Amino acid sequence: MKLSFNAREYGQSLELAYLGMQTCIDPQGEETAAEKRYAELEQKLLDLATPQGCADFVTVSSDGRLTYSEKVTTSERLGKVIGNHANEVFWRELVQRLADRDLAAEVARKAAAGDDGPPLDAEHRLHEIEDAYWAEFEKHDLAHVLVMRARQG
Repeated sequence: MKLSFNAREYGQSLELAYLGMQTCIDPQGEETAAEKRYAELEQKLLDLATPQGCADFVTVSSDGRLTYSEKVTTSERLGKVIGNHANEVFWRELVQRLADRDLAAEVARKAAAGDDGPPLDAEHRLHEIEDAYWAEFEKHDLAHVLVMRARQG
């Protein structure tokens, strides 16, 4: 297979690879399975940067491997993409986890009360709870969130 890129397109592909690898990296520094899976391909892409006219996108790390240069790692534009992604993941996870928790509590209350009414459409109810959280967070952000810590001991 042969692909043809101009320098601008190859630079964009390196930025895309960088953004993708950022989703594979564990914030605690542990090497992830995804990071290992794509490391060799990433090295091939970085190795081709200079012949493709994008030498300023790469640098050599202390261990001798190619890595992204400061042009990429400190890019305000790429930082904004990463930040927007992290923000979106945060809100999605928060809404889903809270809705799952609330639905489980609702089902448990119904069971404990011996409610013999019509069966709960869990998927529909889960979407209703999620929608309510989205509306709340869109209106008030985290202003109405209260975290209660459990006591130990």
